[in-house]
Amino acid sequence: MPSRRADSVRETLEQMIVTGELVNGERLDEISLSEKFGCSRTPLREAFQSLAASGLLELIPHRGAFVRHPDLSEMIEMFEVMAELEAFCGRLAARRVTQQVLADLYRTVIACEDAVANNDSDRYYAENEKFHHLLYKASGNQFLADQAGQLHRRLKPFRRLQLRVRGRLEQSLSEHRAILEALENGNADEVSLALRAHVAVQGGKFNDLMASYKSFQQNQQRVGT
Repeated sequence: MPSRRADSVRETLEQMIVTGELVNGERLDEISLSEKFGCSRTPLREAFQSLAASGLLELIPHRGAFVRHPDLSEMIEMFEVMAELEAFCGRLAARRVTQQVLADLYRTVIACEDAVANNDSDRYYAENEKFHHLLYKASGNQFLADQAGQLHRRLKPFRRLQLRVRGRLEQSLSEHRAILEALENGNADEVSLALRAHVAVQGGKFNDLMASYKSFQQNQQRVGT
């Protein structure tokens, strides 16, 4: 399991890749990055392994780690699968959720409200992540929870990217409230539909994400020229 230091390095590198600070195909230099992060090569290599598993790095033996940016169609396909996995988690959770998990979900919604009030997208994402992982747990199906968790981690930088779109924090919070209300009512169809709509990048969300992602890709191209 990666160390906390490796997790911190991975998160920073994720954002550097997604925002175009690290360009597509760029080779990552372990020495300079170790100096930049003030860490040994061990947590750095742990971070590289994690990023490779999420598809954001390619590790080539005897050559090193190279930045890999998923294309838009690949990313959208992953979101489609993520939406169905979460919808299934929600359907099961509507029948199996405990009062303790409901209380924990409620606390994350309160924390998200505070983050929105302070326009703190980083804190919002941290609480948003807790919310979703609690839903996976509430499904009562460990295999399903593991699969959803793995894809959630792979999509993490792009889910964070969505939250930067103007008005998305407030919209996401409203969706969390609707999901929680449907869970409390035990309405499996409503929970499933609400989660699918919350995660899927369709309509306006698709256009917003596509515009944001393309702008970052253009930044990459300008940096690389």
